[in-house]
Order: sequence, then structure tokens, then C-alpha cells
Amino acid sequence: MLIATVLGSSLTFIDGSALGVALPAIQRDLGAGPAAVQWISNAYLLMLGALVLIGGAAGDRFGRRRVFLIGVSIFALASIACGLAPTVEVLIGGRALQGIGAALLTPGALALIGSAFPPEERGKAFGTWAGAGALFGMVGPLVGGWLSDHADWRFIFWINVPLAVLTIGVALRALPESRDSDARGLDWLGALLAMTGLAALTWSLISAPDRGWEDRAIIIGLVCGGGALAAFLLVEARERHPMTPLALFRSPVFSGMNLLTLLLYFALGGAMFFLPFDLIRVQGFSATMAGAAMLPFAVIMGLFSGLAGRLADRFGARLSLAFGPALAGIGLSLLALPGPGADYVDGPLAGMTVLAIGMTLAVGPLTAAVMGAVEPARAGVASGVNNAVARIAGLLAVALLGALLSSVFVDRVGGPDARVLLGEVMAGGTSPSGAVEAFHASFRVVMLTCAACAVAAGIVGGLTGPKRR
Repeated sequence: MLIATVLGSSLTFIDGSALGVALPAIQRDLGAGPAAVQWISNAYLLMLGALVLIGGAAGDRFGRRRVFLIGVSIFALASIACGLAPTVEVLIGGRALQGIGAALLTPGALALIGSAFPPEERGKAFGTWAGAGALFGMVGPLVGGWLSDHADWRFIFWINVPLAVLTIGVALRALPESRDSDARGLDWLGALLAMTGLAALTWSLISAPDRGWEDRAIIIGLVCGGGALAAFLLVEARERHPMTPLALFRSPVFSGMNLLTLLLYFALGGAMFFLPFDLIRVQGFSATMAGAAMLPFAVIMGLFSGLAGRLADRFGARLSLAFGPALAGIGLSLLALPGPGADYVDGPLAGMTVLAIGMTLAVGPLTAAVMGAVEPARAGVASGVNNAVARIAGLLAVALLGALLSSVFVDRVGGPDARVLLGEVMAGGTSPSGAVEAFHASFRVVMLTCAACAVAAGIVGGLTGPKRR
């Protein structure tokens, strides 16, 4: 049973971690501009962040195994579409469909584990699931980099197909069906408003560097996005079965932990999106080496998450939630320091190691604090809300930091063709050395912004984290 949920979740673990280092190759092969590359990531995050809560509710009502299998099937079909994509627009559509599949299978996997194992065995089961996630997260960047260098990035998506078939076969045999007999209603209006609002804001932020912030379409997009999200809050306040129960935010700890999540995962999501472009286009790394640069992150989190949890138990979660994000901010600052042509040791090794230690200290206590801030009966909903916040943080990071990078680059290069030149640098085309240096300077501004957000998350953790008992 546990094998089926691990296999299903591996689809998202491998795909997400492998794709990051393959984005420069995808941009080059499909002739995509900077905005289109951002949408390759954001189309997935948009659907996942907006629908993950209703995906969990659908499993409770209609059957967790059924919804899990539907999610795996959608993810596999979407992967086929991505693998065959002749244009970047088709790839973006396939990524959006993958996000829908992930929104169904991810909460389903966790719910199935929770319903199938007795309380005294759940900790071990969840630990096994999380350990498998760390392992796949470790392998993913190496696989993505190697395929980009020596084969074809499309194989990243084709890998998902046999994994999905194996998952479905094991699940049909080993997974018992389960549902919540008290589950009532699905908050479709809330999901639609959340998706519409996030999509409008994301499109506006990504398109603004090309169109200009004063463009009428950008202004309309920002207003409509903000209006849709405001309407979402009103609907959630009145909905009998809301996907985001606003009453949870009456807890200062729960509100603080979600603000910490927003800031910390904004920093992490933005850094991990733009780092491969700098490593490959500026530092001269191969895609395989760029994937290897991510290894310290996965190894440290996989090996020492348990130790970090015990430290939080002994010294208090507030200390971990203050010190961990601050340390992550130092690591992000170190990633901004190496100049062009730096090797692995002089380049990303120190920054990635410090970032990994900081995240390891923060992630476990953060999850425990979120679930401990509400009554036990609502712990699952609280965890789902926090997971959605983390996905939305990554979505906003790619959009906002992409606009920041573009703005800094255009200011340094100048001229009407600066945006075109930025696309050429990111795609690896022939470009003046001054453009490469301008891109690296823009990347440094982005990384330092990420570092500032991580430090701010640490301040929030120190002020609002649960006190030691």
C-alpha cells in the first residue's frame, strides 16, 4: 500500500526537481522567450496551488483511492502531451494539466497513508514517504541534467508514463478504498475564484516587462486578479464547506506560520528557478553539473531532517523557526557572490550547503507548528492550507522576481532590444559579453531579494513561532 503512494508521489518529485535544470535547454530548443519559460513553471504551480485543497476534499467525499488514481492518470496523460509538445504553448498547456493531476494525487497519497495505518504506525509511514521524496528529489536534478546534455529533455516527461502505469497497477491491488462519511459539498466557486485571481495576477506580472506597467491590459489584469481574490475571501467566509476555512487564521501561530511559509518558499522557489540559468549561462556549467550543484540540498535534508526535529523538540520550535530561515538567507546570499567562470567548490557548494542546513532546521518544525496551532480534528485541513500557501509562494516568486530580473537587466543594458537580448542570454545564444555580465548582475539582485525574504521569514518565526513548553 505504501509503495503505491510513494510511486504516485514520485511522479511529482522527479518531474519537479528534474525540470529546473532542463529549462535552459527547453528554452533553446523551443525558441521560448523569458515569459514563456516562466509559464512552463507557473502553469503547473498555478493549478496545483489553486486546486490542491479541493483535491483533498474530493478524495474525502468520492473516495481517496479513486481520486488518487484519477490524479495519476491525468498526470500521465499530461506528461505524454508535454513529451510530444511541438511548441512552448503546448508544453505550457501540458504543464497546467500536470498541475491538475498533482492537485488530485498529492493530498490523496497523504490521506490514504493516514487512513490505512494505525496512529502508532503513521509516523513511520509518513517518514518513509518523506524519505522517498528526498531520494527522488536527489536523483531528479541529475537525471534532468544528464538527459539535457546527452539525450533529450523530453525523456523527463516520458519517465512518468511507466511509473504511472506501475502505480495504477499496484494501487488497484493493494490500496483499499476509504472516504470521510461526514464530507459534504465541494467549494467549486472558491476554487474558480482562486484560480482566476492567481492566473490574472501571474499573467500581469509576467507580461508587464514586455507590455509596460502602464499598459491597459496589465492594469485590467491586476485589478481583476485582486478583485477575484477579494471575492474568494468573501465566498470562503460564507461557504458552508470552504476549501480555506478562514477561522483557522484566528490563531496567531497559524497565521504567523503561513506568513513564514509564504516568505520562505517565495525565496526558495525564486532561487531554484533562476539559479540553473546562471550556473549554465554565466558560470559555464553543463546541465549535468548544474544538477549536481543541487545535491547538497537533497542530501542534507534527507539525512538530517530527523535530527532537526529532535533539536526543535529539545530547544523549542521557535528557535528553529527563527534561526533556520535566517541561515537559509545567508546561504542564498552566498549563492549570489561567485563571479562568472567559478567552479563548483568556489561557486554554489557553500551557498547550497548553508541553504540546505537552514531549510532542514525550518521545515519539520514549521509543519509541526502549523498542525499544532489548530485542534486535532482540523490538522489535515491546516496542513493542506499551508501546502497551498507554499505552492502559491513559488508561483508568485517566479512571476515577481522575473519582472525584477528583467527590469534590472533592461536598466543596465538599455536600448529597445534589451528584452530580446535577455531572451538570447537565457537561451544560450550568441550575445555580447556585456549582456552576460548584465544578466549576472540582475541575477545577484534577485538572489539578494530572496535572501532578504528568507531573513524576514526568520523574524516572523521568532515573533510568532510556538513557545517552548
